[in-house]
Amino acid sequence: MSVLADIEPVNRESTAGIIARQLRDAIMNGSLPPGTQLGETDLAARFQVSRGPLREAMQRLVSEGLLRSERHRGLFVIDLEPGDVYDIYSARSAIERAAAIRIMRGGDRDRVAAMLDDAVHAMAEADQQDDPAALTEADLRFHEELIEASGSRRLTRMARTLLIETRMCLSALQETYRKSYQGADERVAEHNQIIDAIRQDDEETVLALLEAHMEDAVQRLAPGTSLTSGAAPGLPVGGVDIA
Repeated sequence: MSVLADIEPVNRESTAGIIARQLRDAIMNGSLPPGTQLGETDLAARFQVSRGPLREAMQRLVSEGLLRSERHRGLFVIDLEPGDVYDIYSARSAIERAAAIRIMRGGDRDRVAAMLDDAVHAMAEADQQDDPAALTEADLRFHEELIEASGSRRLTRMARTLLIETRMCLSALQETYRKSYQGADERVAEHNQIIDAIRQDDEETVLALLEAHMEDAVQRLAPGTSLTSGAAPGLPVGGVDIA
């Protein structure tokens, strides 16, 4: 019998895991903005933990690409430039395209469409309550659920950090992104079109709509950047003139 048979499952999240999750959430929602330096002494005091689990948690975020390490200076929240916006959405486009193909050829399209409907209803409800943060969260939940519905653990895993980085982009430029739409109805309509194409078993339209959706988002977040043309300027997101 293998010695591994004696290992029992661990049900509790580790201290390092809890710290990593809370730091990840703070980066995602903008509480720790891009460029913020993370001080071990301050964070250890805030979390009321020793530096061991804190360092482990921060190294997890380094490996995820959410923190960068500078020699002799410490750890910083990554900065996102228009080139990064291009890279994020280019990668997301490839992942969501692959997920959509699996869904369209998997034979369970009605269930997926119904699940995506819930996310779109949440978008509309957030708009009625004038809650742009909830609107964006429901928007991204749509894409998370689309990827998860593919049944591919690898696509889901690859998308996880990309969606966190997307939240960072939207948090940094939320007001500009929101104002670039005529209203939330436009965002809701874009997602409903994708759902309709899934229900109609129209794979070509689903893929075209997803591609257009990504292209539209990247142009709103980083004017002058285009997935289709490959244009990816290198100015910092905070320095782009988006007025």
